[in-house]
Amino acid sequence: MAGHSKWNNIKRRKGAQDAKKGKIFMKHAREIFMAAREGGGDPEMNANLRLAVDKAKSNNMPNDNIDRAIKKATGNLDGVNYEEFTYEGYGPNGVAVMVTVLTDNKNRTAAEVRHAFNKNDGNLGENGCVAFMFNRKGYIAIDRSQAGLDEEEFLLEVIEAGGEELETSEEQYEIYTEPEDFTSVKSELENNGHTITTAEVTMVPTTYSRLDEEGVAKMLKLIDALEDNDDVQEVHHNLDADEEVLEKLS
Repeated sequence: MAGHSKWNNIKRRKGAQDAKKGKIFMKHAREIFMAAREGGGDPEMNANLRLAVDKAKSNNMPNDNIDRAIKKATGNLDGVNYEEFTYEGYGPNGVAVMVTVLTDNKNRTAAEVRHAFNKNDGNLGENGCVAFMFNRKGYIAIDRSQAGLDEEEFLLEVIEAGGEELETSEEQYEIYTEPEDFTSVKSELENNGHTITTAEVTMVPTTYSRLDEEGVAKMLKLIDALEDNDDVQEVHHNLDADEEVLEKLS
């Protein structure tokens, strides 16, 4: 159940890039909007909205922005009709890529996503071409210095909370759960006094594609091109890269 994380360096870089671009609030607002529109504006009664709000707050999104997005969704404003789609394809050297979008114009977004792939040594594929290489999982990260526990002790705590897997890096513990167990595991760990730095239900690769520095540089350009698109909410991929390479190319 315990192991070493291959994923945290990519996740950490992704978070830093989102913040650097200054677009993260807008992406959170769309996610909150969709969750509230589909399941109602009360986070206590709408698990998807509660998760979206938690993600927004973890990125320091102001409460006023969160409330505004919920009110827009529940007010049934005319002219707003976002739809969610997932595109699948391959990056440089066959890296698997899944792109989740929220858009009010499917044709525009599809053309822009395809252009990003084509321009950056990738190609957009058919639905299902890479989805089998990912599992939908709950993901929770806790700073090791905040946890104040050794790995064996914390592993037992994760098991008791209902977690499925624990991975470690020098900086943090990473807990994986089944999607339906995510909320309860997160609440249990918070109740035990742990400060959670990241919590989301996401797509986790089952296998990883390891590239040399040149290949990593090309892949990061594709990721950046996709994330620069206002309609793109999430970019999932199975790139594995040395942290030193990522730091050099950031």
